[in-house]
Amino acid sequence: MTRGAFEGITVLDFTQGIAGPHASMLLALHGADVIKIEPPEGDWGRALGQLKGDHCAHSVAFNRGKRSIALDLKSADGRAVVDRLAKRADVVMESFRPGVIDRLGYGAEAMKKVNPKVVYCSVSGFGQTGPYSKRPTVDGLIQAFSGMMVMNRMPDGTPWRQGMIAVDVTTGLYTFQALSTAIMRQIRFGEGSVIDSSLMRAAAAFQGAKLMEWVFSNGAPPPLYMPAGSYKTANGYIMLSAMRPHHFRALFELIGRQDVADDPDLQTHESRIRHAPKIVKALNEVMPTRTTEDWIALLQPNDVFCERVNNYSDYLDHPHVAASGAIDWVEQDGFGRMPVANIPGLPPASQDLARQHAPHIGEQGRAILADLGFAAADIDAMAGRKGVVLPPPAARAAD
Repeated sequence: MTRGAFEGITVLDFTQGIAGPHASMLLALHGADVIKIEPPEGDWGRALGQLKGDHCAHSVAFNRGKRSIALDLKSADGRAVVDRLAKRADVVMESFRPGVIDRLGYGAEAMKKVNPKVVYCSVSGFGQTGPYSKRPTVDGLIQAFSGMMVMNRMPDGTPWRQGMIAVDVTTGLYTFQALSTAIMRQIRFGEGSVIDSSLMRAAAAFQGAKLMEWVFSNGAPPPLYMPAGSYKTANGYIMLSAMRPHHFRALFELIGRQDVADDPDLQTHESRIRHAPKIVKALNEVMPTRTTEDWIALLQPNDVFCERVNNYSDYLDHPHVAASGAIDWVEQDGFGRMPVANIPGLPPASQDLARQHAPHIGEQGRAILADLGFAAADIDAMAGRKGVVLPPPAARAAD
């Protein structure tokens, strides 16, 4: 198997939730030794949604490939462990509210004294500076703050939140990109870096074109083109996209609405946007008369872009998904057999099963302490004082 690009890189990972853990997981899947520092009760991201043992779907999805140790960072034992880890860490990541990590003694300046070449990354809601820097927030609130909910409004104009943790996941991707280039700079030039990554800035970067469009259109951005959107059929929904003039004409000729295809008000890109209600009305009248499959069989062979609106079961069961290797099914200890979406640029999950395991709380604690040179008796003593929380010999799993 191809060696991971970050093999030999050690990551001291204090992050919790989704954004930071997503970024550090990508480092782990690319070969880094990511040591996840968790509080005794575990990363709060383990409790997002339905629980099974000490995992939820999000904690499995965004913590694969890491090693976990559970520490009380206010105890002398917990701090002694982190002090040893800090000396060998190439990357340090944290996602506490700004100021907290400095009070614990592991802020960027403190870590640079231990290792001037360290790549230090803070992930927060609003960033490390500014009047909102210490303001508590979550994904949905950043969707509201950044304008994303307005751009995702319902037909009646109500702003609407994305039904998934979209900003956190996006922040993880941008953070991984920033870490990757910083690690390259560290390796090539011996330089350290301090990265200030935030949900607020990631949400804006993701919507960069929309921000420009909003200003360009004086706050009234038009649709990108018409027709585009989902329409109810006899047995579900179909997504249509007909940007080019010949696609527009073909669509309405094929569905039997020559009047719309020939309408003089609908013959240019601009006029179709201006008279969008005419297009929407015609499609709402015609599309429910046949099934989604009937429409696709008619439209796709004639180069009219359309797709069935699937749910996740439809996607997971689709023959193209199987044939293209987009999904692997992997057994997670204590959680069950789960679909893993294969990430572009990485080996399929089925070819790298060891890295697909998401650790239980403190699962590798004893091994990590042994790697750091702590004797078995010292490890037992620290566990007895509760500065280090060790799992039973078999990692904790679901009841």
